[in-house]
Amino acid sequence: MKFVRTKDGSFTAFSKKYKEHYHSLSGAIEEAFEKHVNALGIEDGMQILDICFGLGYNSIIATKKHKKLQIVGLENDIEIIKAIKNLTVPKGIESEFTTFRDLAEKLEITDTNNNTIKLIMGDALLSLNQLPKEYFDRVFFDPFSPKKQPEMWSKEIFRKVYNVMKQGAKLSTYSCAKSIRQNMTDAGFKVMDGPAVGRKSPSTIGLKTHNP
Repeated sequence: MKFVRTKDGSFTAFSKKYKEHYHSLSGAIEEAFEKHVNALGIEDGMQILDICFGLGYNSIIATKKHKKLQIVGLENDIEIIKAIKNLTVPKGIESEFTTFRDLAEKLEITDTNNNTIKLIMGDALLSLNQLPKEYFDRVFFDPFSPKKQPEMWSKEIFRKVYNVMKQGAKLSTYSCAKSIRQNMTDAGFKVMDGPAVGRKSPSTIGLKTHNP
């Protein structure tokens, strides 16, 4: 697996299958904090769904300074999960990553602040069917680009995600493509601009305003 140093000093991986990096080269940590964790306003005790878990930056960084988070990560590539074990990260998040480095072997780990990350391996479309309805407070939605992984950006998957979110829950994603926002709107989301990090265009926040 090929690793690349991003501009904030953190490392991301390059997918040979999709011919894309897992994170923006402007900074994997910056992207996790600004487009996901800070953008969604994570609070202690929340139920969080991390779709396309990858190297775990979004979820593991969410545990920093938080307690009693219950995080479920969906991922279909065990090799990227194995890569967390030896991933070089900056000192500011080193302790958080140390706790969760063995996720590939254990699939569920709880830290000293009672934050739990549980992984479900397999096709996200199928895994979403296993999850309880109206359960999650926040969703990190972080697949490869719509051009490379179009099945992960369909109306169908956004409807599935919408159904497992509580009323008032929020989703974050880096894409602001018109077609993607339309699919989110068709699934029931109220769509808003998220922060622009590493590029001029904004990210996207989806709000669940009512139950179907």
